[in-house]
Amino acid sequence: MSSGYFTIDEPLRYEGPKYKPSAKRPLGYRWYDPERIVLGRRMADQLRFAVCYWHSFVWNGSDPFGGDSFERPWHAAGGDPMKQAMHKADVAFDLFRLLDAPFFTFHDRDIVPEGATLRESNLNVRRVGEVFARKMEQTGIGLLWGTANLFSNRRYMAGAATNPDPEVFAYAAAQVKNVLEMTHELGGENYVLWGGREGYETLLNTDLKRELAQFGRFLQLVVEHKHKIGFKGAILIEPKPAEPTKHQYDYDVATVFGFLKAHGLEKEVKVNIEQNHALLAGHSFEHEIALAQALGIFGSIDMNRGDEMLGWDTDQFPNNLPQVALALYHVLQGGGFTSGGLNFDAKLRRQSIDPDDLIAGHAHAMDLCARALLVAEKMVEDGALARHVQERYAGWDGKLGRAILQGKRSLADLAAIVDKSSLEPKPVSGRQERLEALVNSYL
Repeated sequence: MSSGYFTIDEPLRYEGPKYKPSAKRPLGYRWYDPERIVLGRRMADQLRFAVCYWHSFVWNGSDPFGGDSFERPWHAAGGDPMKQAMHKADVAFDLFRLLDAPFFTFHDRDIVPEGATLRESNLNVRRVGEVFARKMEQTGIGLLWGTANLFSNRRYMAGAATNPDPEVFAYAAAQVKNVLEMTHELGGENYVLWGGREGYETLLNTDLKRELAQFGRFLQLVVEHKHKIGFKGAILIEPKPAEPTKHQYDYDVATVFGFLKAHGLEKEVKVNIEQNHALLAGHSFEHEIALAQALGIFGSIDMNRGDEMLGWDTDQFPNNLPQVALALYHVLQGGGFTSGGLNFDAKLRRQSIDPDDLIAGHAHAMDLCARALLVAEKMVEDGALARHVQERYAGWDGKLGRAILQGKRSLADLAAIVDKSSLEPKPVSGRQERLEALVNSYL
């Protein structure tokens, strides 16, 4: 049933590459064909799109230099907060329906405002969760993941798990327990820990050893409770640098893996990677994905981009075909998504004020990702990139390489081999320019 806020009434559908917008069908998918088979799976199952409940849908368009630029009737100020929350849920699922998106994601504080106490807040979240359950059953839309907002309220100004006050730690744990259990009850496929303020501004008032131990114990508690309630989904951490504190404990994929190893959690927790965070950490998007795959902790993706001229998380919809194609190539090389997917953690620009801009922003991003998937499919099927990498490291599959990696050669052994054979390695070209041109040839 239409909410009446969008001018489009029927869900978008695949129209084909030659599709031209018309008054009757102003938006449609040129590339996103959910039923198309890509490397043995439906395109919908390869991409697993999810729409956020926050940012574009909940965000009011304000920034540090100006107030609201969006006039969104579904989150206007005043009135009964719970009635507004229920109305907002109606509009959200209308948006999901019109986009033909298979999943959604949520923060607890975006679906309903806080109450006077945590008990009241948690009960309010559960009341909206009951609405979600009914709408999910009616529409077939699934929950990719849920998460608790442990950063907006002033109680979390010094972090949640890493707060110097154990009462704040306990409050955050109670909040996470509620959302984790609701995610489980709704059939969610993952639960994300998005710390936000798990870091510090200055060492003058910080005990690093204590805070890292607190953070580790908090994550252990979440994993323990996951198993206690029988939640089968993945627990995910979203790596991010300098957002908003100066030093984040979950700076990038490598940092998160080291932290997980230190606390015995590398088999229990995976990562949710965002392009903008990768850039702010000084990496490429595909680097973070490939590294997570190599370390065995790849989970899911927030498919939004940053402005490379700004040193902040601008949360823009993706629009760079080569960049997204390379990212999806590495996802496919690692076997594709299991419980994760492509979550549009993106918001409109402040001047994109029409409700229909929400549909257009998501639809064009979904189409771009679908087109990028088809490019990545060509890269996988052709195999030239993979063959080059395999050939480049072929020596390690030989007698000497295997003996070194199997621990059968000591430092002295290797020195003797070189001395006896007068070995002088001959450098081989990495062919970077040819490979860059090869990637462009798939576009």
